[in-house]
Amino acid sequence: MSKSQYLYLSLLSLALVAFAVILQQVGYQGVSFLPCPLCILQRVGYLGIAIFCSLAIGIWPLRKWFHGLAIIAAGYGLSVAAHQVWLLSHPESSCGIDPLETWINQFQLAQGLPWLFKADGLCSAQLPAILGLQVPEWSLLWFGIFLAVLLVTFFRKQK
Repeated sequence: MSKSQYLYLSLLSLALVAFAVILQQVGYQGVSFLPCPLCILQRVGYLGIAIFCSLAIGIWPLRKWFHGLAIIAAGYGLSVAAHQVWLLSHPESSCGIDPLETWINQFQLAQGLPWLFKADGLCSAQLPAILGLQVPEWSLLWFGIFLAVLLVTFFRKQK
């Protein structure tokens, strides 16, 4: 991948986190989208993609290594988003207020940047759909796109 492609992936990943924070702070259709523990873990996945793609730009000789770490971050995010989509389709199973929320909220990052890392919502909450999809479904789609692009470009031969 070229430096500009890494930059695009990094900026898109950051834009998705910014959109999540806007949904949390401003809301949509009069509803505030409070992040659940799984939402926070997905934000970590997006930030991982952004950081590793940025490092691939900045430390070009190690770009394959950082590219591989970005693949791991995308796969991690995909698995968390898939679990949350499963929870949406099985409302009787909820992560609710569980040890995961307590564990995430005890970290210094959650206390220092609560607007970004504090988990307050329920994982199985049915919030208004955005363009026909719930936020976890959008997240699953975006992580799938990131993972596909990163995998294809990782194994493509350099010219």
